[in-house]
Amino acid sequence: MKTMDLPPYAPTLIESTRAIGYSLETAAADIIDNSIAAGANMVNLSFFPIGESYISILDNGFGMDADKLNTAMQYGSRNPIDARDAQDLGRFGLGLKTASLSQCRCLTVISKQADKIEGRRWDIDYVSKTGMWSLIILEKEEMNDVPNIDGLLAQDSGTLVVWRKLDRLKSGETDFEQVMGRRIDSVREHLSLVFHRYLSGEKGITKLKISINGQKISASDPFLESKSTQAMDDEILLVHGQKITVRAYILPHISKMTQKEREDLGGKEGLRRQQGFYIYRNKRLLVWGTWFRMRRQDDLSKLARIRVDIPNTLDDLWTLDIKKSSALPPAEVRKNLEIIIEKIAERSKRTWTFRGKRETDDRSVHIWNRMKNTHGGFYYEINRVHPMVEQILRQAPNVSVMLNELLKQIETGIPLNQLYVDLNNEEQLVNGQEQNEQEVKEALKNMLAAQTTAEEKLALLVALEGIEPFSQHPLVVSELKKEVL
Repeated sequence: MKTMDLPPYAPTLIESTRAIGYSLETAAADIIDNSIAAGANMVNLSFFPIGESYISILDNGFGMDADKLNTAMQYGSRNPIDARDAQDLGRFGLGLKTASLSQCRCLTVISKQADKIEGRRWDIDYVSKTGMWSLIILEKEEMNDVPNIDGLLAQDSGTLVVWRKLDRLKSGETDFEQVMGRRIDSVREHLSLVFHRYLSGEKGITKLKISINGQKISASDPFLESKSTQAMDDEILLVHGQKITVRAYILPHISKMTQKEREDLGGKEGLRRQQGFYIYRNKRLLVWGTWFRMRRQDDLSKLARIRVDIPNTLDDLWTLDIKKSSALPPAEVRKNLEIIIEKIAERSKRTWTFRGKRETDDRSVHIWNRMKNTHGGFYYEINRVHPMVEQILRQAPNVSVMLNELLKQIETGIPLNQLYVDLNNEEQLVNGQEQNEQEVKEALKNMLAAQTTAEEKLALLVALEGIEPFSQHPLVVSELKKEVL
């Protein structure tokens, strides 16, 4: 058998790999993956859009010697199926190059270990000129001209990545400085979510500090663990001898969230589009806001979020892509996830329709009754035997006809379409909030004032103590009973 060495033509391959599909956010995250793998606990991003514009990423990791830096700059430096360190966030040996050059035409990497410093550069224009894989080895004088080199030199070790000739970012833009400001905001939001477990210093990993132009990034917890409910115990799935940990969360009802929490959890697309699985590889978020076509996204399940932790040893089974922004669960995992989905979706429905629990809990008297139509579908009617309605009829029986007509108008006039729009906009509905203790007490006092005898007042309190919202404040009802007696 005859063979020949047929390496790819350097200018063509480099230009082609620029089109893999990185955004600025995913490209920056890919570089930070390398920083984490290098043991860094600090990463500083600098965006300089004026004049000789550049973007730099500096970490305080272990740094690289000449051989390791050469390997890091080589295309396809590692086989994706090779075993790797448990904390390694890479896979294909392409991230540093493809992520960087997707945003720029000139990539410079300078790394320091103790008093040794090495620098390498990929310049696409120079590669096109030579027609070869011409990796530039930087001399000391050339490294001194690289932006933010002083920050690297001030550290004992670390790596500085600099992107220049930002052709992709500048393409079609008339005011690059203004555009870059918006891009920085997107990068900040992306990194605060993708690395939120590192930023918060979760147990078992080194806490990471990331800053952009000197401003520290805070963690954005997609599960709002301080307020959310863990829907069930952790599920441990064994696949090829490796553990996958699944933890399900139910977010609190929207009325219990602050405006900032709603904005952080929903992002630009809202809570509905962020429901579903959140896949982590070595605690780095890869994919989120999807059910992997195992159920459709709807409003009743939009409070459901499932955290799935996978090890990097199962990358091939999850078909992880180069950008680390796409993954699919293997068949043996999907079966288990489908069972979990059904459980958490039902919990989300009950949380989202928490006022709707009146329709299923027959131990309480409800203001609204949920009725099934004989022709299919449902409708709602006001409970005519509600104690408050009965009280009005007893005191003024002559208004019964008018009262019934009023209740019918209220029932048929419910603005369902507008309510649906308002709920999907995820703005907090004022009358969707629970009444506090003082409000409940005032309401009861007003109703008691309409009664003439102590017996009538006591009978009213007894009737109301099993009705929401009064049933949620038994101490208030008990206190008023004592006053009546």
